[in-house]
Formats: sequence, C-alpha cells, structure tokens
Amino acid sequence: MKPTPSQRRRGPRVALLALVLCSLLVPLAFIFDRAPSGYATTDERRRQEVFLPSVDPVEQIGGGGVPVHRVPVHGARQDPPKKVSNGSTGVLQQHNHTEHRPSGVSAKPKVLPVPRTEPPKAVKEPTRIEVREDRKRRDNGTKEDEVENAKTCQLEFGSYCLWSTEHKVIMKDSIVKRLKDQLFVARSYYPSIAKLQGQEVLTQEMKQNIQEHERVLSASAVDADLPSFINTKIEQMEHTIARAKSCTVECHNVARKLRQILDMTDDEAHFHMKQSAFLYNLGSQTLPKTHHCLSMRLTLEYFKSPSLDSDVSLARKFNTRNHRHYVILSKNVLAASVVINSTVISSKEPGNNVFHILTDAQNFYGMKYWFARNSYNKAAIDVVNYEEMVLEKLPKLGMQELYLSEEFRVLIRSTEQPTEQTRMEYLSLFSHSHFFIPEIFKDLKKVVVLDDDVVIQRDLSFLWNLDMGDKVNGAVEFCGVRLGQVRNLLGKTKYDPKSCAWKSGVNVINLDKWKKHKVTEKYLILLKQVKIKDEVALREAAFSISLLSFQHLIYPLDERLILSGLGYDYGIDPEVARSSASLHYNGNMKPWLELGILEYKKYWRRFLTREDRFMDECNVNP
Repeated sequence: MKPTPSQRRRGPRVALLALVLCSLLVPLAFIFDRAPSGYATTDERRRQEVFLPSVDPVEQIGGGGVPVHRVPVHGARQDPPKKVSNGSTGVLQQHNHTEHRPSGVSAKPKVLPVPRTEPPKAVKEPTRIEVREDRKRRDNGTKEDEVENAKTCQLEFGSYCLWSTEHKVIMKDSIVKRLKDQLFVARSYYPSIAKLQGQEVLTQEMKQNIQEHERVLSASAVDADLPSFINTKIEQMEHTIARAKSCTVECHNVARKLRQILDMTDDEAHFHMKQSAFLYNLGSQTLPKTHHCLSMRLTLEYFKSPSLDSDVSLARKFNTRNHRHYVILSKNVLAASVVINSTVISSKEPGNNVFHILTDAQNFYGMKYWFARNSYNKAAIDVVNYEEMVLEKLPKLGMQELYLSEEFRVLIRSTEQPTEQTRMEYLSLFSHSHFFIPEIFKDLKKVVVLDDDVVIQRDLSFLWNLDMGDKVNGAVEFCGVRLGQVRNLLGKTKYDPKSCAWKSGVNVINLDKWKKHKVTEKYLILLKQVKIKDEVALREAAFSISLLSFQHLIYPLDERLILSGLGYDYGIDPEVARSSASLHYNGNMKPWLELGILEYKKYWRRFLTREDRFMDECNVNP
C-alpha cells in the first residue's frame, strides 16, 4: 500500500522537529556537565596540596636508611594544631591553598557581583608599554611559581631537589618528544573518531599509527636510536591527526581524554620523582664499593701482619691530662683520616695532640691497621672498639651499637612574613653514643669532639684555654630553632622555651662538669620516657634528648669557628670557605661520595692520604 501525500509530508516534519530539539538539548548538556572528569583525586594528590604556613617542619635524614620524618617547628604566633598525623611525634596543620583567614574569622560564602548590562565598549589596542608591563607581570608570576614549586619539592623530597636542579640535563631528543606529543593527541581523538559512522578507514589508520608509534617509543628512548624511516611515520601521523581534527566530534570527550592522559603522566612523573629521591638518599647513605674494598683489604692485612704494637711513647699520651684530646666517632677510615690529618697540619704543636677514634667492631681492625701504617706528625692515635668497650665495661648502660651524629633537616619559615623565602638548614646533634664518652674516658678532664665530616683549617689549641664556667658543652648555638618552637617534641619535661638549639661538629666537652651535672643520668631518664618502637624511633629521639640534656649547659662558641652547609648548600662563597677555621660537610652530599658538591670537595681532598698502596688497588678516588 503506497503512503498518501499527507503521510509523505509528515516524515520530514518529524525529522525537523527532532533536529531542533537536539540543537536545544546539546548546549544545555554542555553547560550543566561541569564536573571534572578523568582519574579521581587520590589521597596522595591531596597530601601534595597540604602546606604549613604557620609551622616549620623539621625532617630527620639520618644514615642507614632512616626514612624522612617530618615534625613541626611552631612559630611565634600560631593557632593550636588541628590535625595530628600518624607519626609518633609529628603534628601537621592542614590549610587550603586558596584562602587564608585570620583566626576567629568565620567563613562566609563569597557573593558574586551582579553583572553589568551596559553595552560593550570598543576594545582598545594595547600600547607597547602595556604589552611590556604585561610580559613583565607574567615573567614575575612564572618566577614566583618556580620558587613555590622549589619549596614544595624540598618539603617533600628533601635535598634531592637541590641536587636534581644542579644536575638538570636539558632534553635534546626533540624527535622523541614530538613522537610522544603526537601519540598523546592521537590517543585523545581515537575514542571519538571510532564512534563516528563512515570513518572506519580513518579509525583503522589512526589505530595503526598509534601502534607503530608505541612500538618505536618502546625500543627508542633517544633520537639516536630511532629508525631511518621515522620522518615518514611522523608525516603519516600528522596527516591522520589533521583529518581527525576536521571531523565533527564532541569536544568535551576529547578534553576528558586529554585530562586522563595528563593525570596519568603526572602520576607517572611523581612516581619517578619519588623513586629518584629514594635512590638519591640510598646513594648518600651507602658507602661506595671502593671504600668497602679498602676496609676489607685493611682488615685482611691486619690479621695477616705480625702484631702491631703502637709506639710506647705515643700510647702513654692516651690517658695524660696535659695533652689535647680529641674524640671522633666514625665508621669511615678515610673520613677519620682527613679529620686527623687536617687537625694535625693546622696545629702549631702537633705532637701534643691525642686522637681517640670510637668505631664499631666491623671497622675496628681495618682502622687500627690504617693508623698503624700511616703517621700523623707524632700525634698519638688511639682506635677504640666502642661496641666491645660498652659490652665489657658498661653493661648496664646498653646501647651497644655505635651511632654517629644525627642530622635533622630543618625548614625555617617566618610566620610574621609568610612571603619570605623558606630557609633550609641541617642541624647536627649528638647521638646516643655521645652520652657514654665520660664513662669511656674517665681519666680525662676535657675533650674536643669532632664529627667525621669536618675539616680543620686553623689551630684549635685556644679551645683548651676557654673558661666555660659551670657549662658542660661548648658549641655553636643555632637560634633559628628554640625549644619553645619544638614543644610538641619535648614531651612533659620542663624546659626554657627561649633556649636556642645548638650544633655538633666541633664541641668542647668539660668531662668534670658533665659528671657534676649528671648529664648521662639525665639522658637515661629522658630515654625511658620515650616510646622506642624500633631503631627509627630511637634515632628520632636524639633530637629532643640532646636538646633537653644540655639545657642551660651550653657554652656558646663563636659562630665563625665552623662553617656549616658544605653538604647541601650550593651558595657558599669560596672565599668564606677558605678563610673559615673549620668546615662542616653536614647534609647528604658528603665529600667522599660521588654526590658531593664538586666545588667544595677540594678542601677535603687536600688532606686525603693518597700514597697508600691500598688506595690504588681499590681504585679509591673520591
């Protein structure tokens, strides 16, 4: 039965009505579809947006694979913390990036102004001056973003950000980068093109080009590895993308896909950043294999050689009070050798110096053999097995393992001037092993404790003439951190909130006053109050215990005595470094590591003993 003329006319009307209805619904759907698409925001992404405008985090970066631990340093004006972190001592305060309100001000919703209905005015062409000022504003904004990104990076990844910035390599493989860009764009268009009717050929062509690009990139990471026909592939993909762009597709689908790819790329970049930071910290805390070779060869030669009895005249100095006694805690034979050699060369009376090296059982025999083979201008050197000493003579004190000075990374942010650039310092403090020094050297009256990452450039004999009064520990004070700013770490112990922190590196210890004030007993009492779950918590406890044990017992030394920061700060003036009395390589970039700052290594290398045959056999060249 054939349709009537009226029925034939009704078909186009219905189609036209449906087309008009779709043209109205599509814009409405686009307007109301404002929810962000792509991957959901994870907890880790939110943690990246947490920042501390009113607290200064202190992070410990210890040796031996100790993880980074963040704790706050409270500012002078600060509201009580709102959120307690999972750590045993850490308190973090979470704020929003977009809004900062004074305390006590309630949050009110922002009211948008009523839009004006005046007719639009003619657009005025910008002048050259306006264009220049606008460009300058954009440049300043870019610099501010870079500074803020650097602060965030340091807060999360530590000194790795400094090292990665210094060793940043400009990407030279432009063809590989172009292939990746083409692949991103093609992937974003492919789902939309595949849904179009009549574009099966284009869909197949785009799929084939995507697979070929992926195959090439899986085998080639640099331009030199690319095949000879790569230019043809690039032109084919460019042509395919141009055809895809000419097709009518839903823009929000393409934008959604691009956001997904961007989220995946950000997540992958953050993963590689974390992996690189972990490997950097692992490299900074691991002794190079050449140093292991040296230690093993020295230990082997010790047992192969006849008895190494030290010079009797030198051994008599070990317990004689009228000599200048230095104490060094170290597990690194080269580091201890540089400290001793630099001190002896800089001394006006080198024969009056006595060095006591406290080391562990693993490195004891290697160190003993090294210092028996090498002489240091008539200075007496006593290598002590700390673990054996504590186990045999001090069994009640425990702490048999040797701990070196603990380093804490301190990020200092001004609460009164939030726009001021964050400052980073490495605060070195005594470890648990330092508190047993008076029990080990009972016959001595005064000693100077040197860290094994120190280089001495001036005579230190004046330290023995200091009148420290009733003080115990002569140290350089660091008033950038006061006890009141770390109150959440100090527990319920009474303390003076205005007392300054102090630094290890070069410390004058009056052992008689130490025993008078019972510093070791005070340390043991504080240690019992700390909940020690594992070695990490034990080493973290050194921060609060060191500060509280020597409260009101610090004799402030001249800050010009020691220049700190050569293990993390790239901005130290070489002239200042040359003229300083001593240099402290505190930080991750130790001078005996490949990660060390090359410009500062020369001050350490000049005191290195290079003539020893084991140095050549193990290829030791720090």
